[in-house]
Amino acid sequence: MEKNGIYEGVVTALGTEGEGIINSEGTTVFVPFCITGESVRFKALKVKGNIAYGKLESVLNAAYSRTNPPCPVFEKCGGCALQHLNYEAQLEFKRSTVSNALKKIGGINAEVSPCVPCDKQYRYRNKLALPIGVNAAGETVVGFYSLHSHRIVPITDCLIQSEWVKRVISAVEKYSKVKHIPGYNEEKRTGVLRKIVVREIKGKYIFALVAAKPVDVSYLIEELEKSFEDFTFLLNVNPSQGNAIFGKEWHICRGEGFFNAEECGILYKAGANTFLQVNDDVRAKLYARVLDEVDERAVALDLYSGGGMLTAMLAKKCRAAYGVEIVEEASRCADELKEANGLDGKMFNICGAVENEIDNVFAQTQGLERIIVCDPPRKGMERSVVRAIKDSGADRVILVSCNPATLARDLGILCGTLTEENGALVKAAPDKTGYEIQTVVPFDMFPQTKHVETLVVLSKGI
Repeated sequence: MEKNGIYEGVVTALGTEGEGIINSEGTTVFVPFCITGESVRFKALKVKGNIAYGKLESVLNAAYSRTNPPCPVFEKCGGCALQHLNYEAQLEFKRSTVSNALKKIGGINAEVSPCVPCDKQYRYRNKLALPIGVNAAGETVVGFYSLHSHRIVPITDCLIQSEWVKRVISAVEKYSKVKHIPGYNEEKRTGVLRKIVVREIKGKYIFALVAAKPVDVSYLIEELEKSFEDFTFLLNVNPSQGNAIFGKEWHICRGEGFFNAEECGILYKAGANTFLQVNDDVRAKLYARVLDEVDERAVALDLYSGGGMLTAMLAKKCRAAYGVEIVEEASRCADELKEANGLDGKMFNICGAVENEIDNVFAQTQGLERIIVCDPPRKGMERSVVRAIKDSGADRVILVSCNPATLARDLGILCGTLTEENGALVKAAPDKTGYEIQTVVPFDMFPQTKHVETLVVLSKGI
């Protein structure tokens, strides 16, 4: 196969990114926006040995599950990968993605339940984070990054965001133009405006403008006031060259900088940096399922507990709940949450390394049913944490993951289908002393995208 050559082939499967897999002329080719079973014509963009990456030129024989993507920048924007699939096919793709990851990476043959759907397939996100930059002509643009790049694709709307995204984009563009404040050029490190971040919480809005240096935002606030009533506005100054969205310098420009809110009966304070799942509907379904798996008489240990939201939910249902978080600021927020909800004596927040605190907590709860709940970052758990969980003796383990690959790796260690040899993980016969998987349930937290949230429940082996 040669670069820039035009070829035809049949899509045999979909990869983890949602791309079509085609075997052509002894080469495995990955082509986005295809569907299993389709005959397609594609252009080979990159060829390396027997692996190639292509661009879809045309569909010769369309699958029944193909649908017309409603977004005008689909295939250009790097956000959505599955708009060409009908929703039933999207759900099956995500179920299969989890199942395949468990088998191929973790050596686990477990039944994966059908993916729990989202009630809204579009307009479901409560959070927006839009890059602001400049185009080749030096004009300020607002949009999303194209796939595998930091080139901004300009947009006026985003169909997975709420309707208010259009008014936000319009206000930012007008502010930049009228006040002559340019977008940020990442290559030249010039310009000012870097990102606009918005969080909606039950009709209230938190706006955060990220800029490379302090700027007057009064005009932007006036523009937003034409469309929004109940909002607070913050300016974040981030002069760094890294990929972190926010810098350390904050200025409250309107309102108090936060809102008091309630989630699943828990009162909390929400700010620009507060972590909440971006999909209200599926978040409620996921948390309800987690709580269903927890016995009222048990003691729960919430690992990577962050600001303590899930810890507080567990504390309200269980005998007691302990949250372990290494970030001091997050642990302080969890203490405030405990006080606000009257959970003294039921909710305990520990600031420390997760792997160092499991035994300490369990030593205080001998004779009680003990459950570990863990919602780690996308990179998964550190190996030392997985080993500590496996050796803890917890009666049940409940994992929540947004990354099937790292989930499969961590489950493999917990279940004994992966073992460590010279620092590397290799597949092994199941360890009867490890944990046994009871339930695997994917949740479609992110319709139209390749991403999936997964809940796994494990019980202690013999």
